[in-house]
Amino acid sequence: MLTHVVLMRFTDPADAPEARRRLEQLAPLVGEIRSMAVGLDVLGTPVSYHLSMITSHEGPDELAAYQRHPEHLELARWLRPRLADRAVVDSVTDASGR
Repeated sequence: MLTHVVLMRFTDPADAPEARRRLEQLAPLVGEIRSMAVGLDVLGTPVSYHLSMITSHEGPDELAAYQRHPEHLELARWLRPRLADRAVVDSVTDASGR
C-alpha cells in the first residue's frame, strides 16, 4: 500500500474546515482512494499546519490516477489559491509493516 500524507497551511486558517468538508466529500467519488482521514489542527502552535490528509492507494499508479481524477482537479482549483504552504510525504509499507 502507498500512504499519501499532505499537510496544508492556509493563508486564512478559517478555510481549513471548508477544505476538510470538501476533501471528505471527495473520497466516495474517487475509487482510487482506498481510505482517507482528514484532521484539523487543534493546538495552533507556530509550526502547526492547519489540516492533515492521509489517503491510501494500491500503489503509485493508483495515486497518479487519483491526482488526475476530474473531481480532484476541481477541488485543487479551489484549494491552491488558499494555500500558504503544503508538505507531502508518500511512503510504501510492505507486508511486514516496514
